[in-house]
Amino acid sequence: MGHASTHAADLGASNVQLPAFALGFRNIALGLAVVGLGGGAAIGYTGAFDTTPGHFWRAYLIAFLYGLSMCLGGLFFVFIQHLTRAGWSVAVRRPAEAIAANLRWIWVLFLPFAVLWALGKAGIVWTWADLETMRANAPAEYDIVVQKTAFLNPTFFWIRAAVYFVVWAVLASFFFNNSVRQDESGDIAISERMQKFAAPTAILFGLTTTFAAFDWIMSISPAWFSTMFGVYFFCGCATAGFSGMILVTVRLRTLGVLKGIVTSEHFQDMGKLMFAFGMVFWAYIAFSQYMLIWYANIPEETGWFLGRQIGGWAPFSFALLFGHFVVPFVLMISKWPKRMPLVLAAGAVWMLCFHYVDLYWLVMPEIPHDIGEFKTYAEVSAKYADEPTHFGNPVNFLLAIGVLGAVAAGTIGTLSRVALVAKKDPRLAESLRFENM
Repeated sequence: MGHASTHAADLGASNVQLPAFALGFRNIALGLAVVGLGGGAAIGYTGAFDTTPGHFWRAYLIAFLYGLSMCLGGLFFVFIQHLTRAGWSVAVRRPAEAIAANLRWIWVLFLPFAVLWALGKAGIVWTWADLETMRANAPAEYDIVVQKTAFLNPTFFWIRAAVYFVVWAVLASFFFNNSVRQDESGDIAISERMQKFAAPTAILFGLTTTFAAFDWIMSISPAWFSTMFGVYFFCGCATAGFSGMILVTVRLRTLGVLKGIVTSEHFQDMGKLMFAFGMVFWAYIAFSQYMLIWYANIPEETGWFLGRQIGGWAPFSFALLFGHFVVPFVLMISKWPKRMPLVLAAGAVWMLCFHYVDLYWLVMPEIPHDIGEFKTYAEVSAKYADEPTHFGNPVNFLLAIGVLGAVAAGTIGTLSRVALVAKKDPRLAESLRFENM
């Protein structure tokens, strides 16, 4: 990396404030949220398209995790820049701060699950919530899960969930509020304060995202476990966060703002992050998790992957591999696509689509309860050759669009109230003259 000569940047309101007409996009996003969530709920209630209650609630969990992971990815970008005292990213940090700021209210989207628990129906998503049914239908699995009740019990589950949301909201508010406050005062001490708290933030972020992944995704198959699962979910957060940040920044540029502030140099580095975490690191962790479980060949572990290799899930798994890694790796490995905003934006949309596919692959498949009765993989594959994925069910996409609409509306609303760049950050000048080597 190197630096070119300093150039004057227009920090006037016309260049660093969201145009008034852009607030119309917030209304569109709110409309999508209402239509998506409302339409998905209607399908779930009526059972249209053969939508079972179990499928609806898992689809909603996927949609919630889709929006949450993008916000967590934004938070990761923000605190890691302060932790490393990076200068290049100041010009593009505000969109990430705005995306992360949604963590202050996203807990509202988790409340429907409280209703599910109150109705005594949580077992249709998290089977450990209904041990009596598990004992009747899957006694072998019950014998394993009953030993985990000290951790997998409703009271502790909701206490942990509350802790996650409080921690995320506090961290997002801390960095966003301090960054905006610095826009007025220009106090260097504010940057020093954010740098000081970036290290403990990294620890809290790692712990909360890991245990949230354990609680909300891994415990769907409660007899299964993977020590790498938290890191795998983090890869998804980074994928969604960086992709969302790229799309917001590109859209702001097309609105005619941030001229002379955000350049192709910044887009290239954002593209590098999306490439590194969303493609390379994701593939590394996914392969490592699969390889270790395959090599150990422990029945409690291998069954999870077996459920994703039968029926329609076999081609689905291959599509995930090629769509999340192989295709974007080939298309985005060069620096030139990363330097072209519209091409980079198309890559970000692609990654967001396959991030949803990835979450669907994590949440929706079920491990056959009679798996212990088979002697070979061929027998299991033959019995479940017609196992459907139900990926084409409209409820999946309506709920995802609804949650994305809510996150987009929150992000636009936040950006409309603040400057689009951290205009008095002491490292802004460094960011403005940044060039890749």
